[in-house]
Amino acid sequence: MILGATGTYFIVIMLFFNFTTLSITLSIFSGIVYVGSYQFMKYIAQATYSESGQLIDSGIDLNMEGGIAEHIKDLIILTSGVQVLSLISNYFWLLWLLVPLRGGWMLWKQILSPWFFAPAAEQPEISEKKQRKMEKKMARRH
Repeated sequence: MILGATGTYFIVIMLFFNFTTLSITLSIFSGIVYVGSYQFMKYIAQATYSESGQLIDSGIDLNMEGGIAEHIKDLIILTSGVQVLSLISNYFWLLWLLVPLRGGWMLWKQILSPWFFAPAAEQPEISEKKQRKMEKKMARRH
């Protein structure tokens, strides 16, 4: 997918359009996204072996639902789509703004919202006997 999107983009740009500073800059940025995503996925999926050759850690399953690899794959798909759609109009590069919006939404949904709206720690139930005893104690003090 990556080579297809990048190859299509460069062939169409070379045949029908001029290279502009914007197209070169954003193409370089998309290349950085591709390489960074690939290296990150390669790193998290790498298995670890002991000196004797025994498997210590098998790495992360890249096809696991809800895992970080799923988000990286979404980033690759978005980047490929943006790169190909930018052949129609340069305004499609703005779709990359979905990445920080999604990151902010995930930050809010998984970290900030549960922290802000966590129910207050409830005091343990006090038995009626203890409640009367505490009331008598307080009445003696006043």
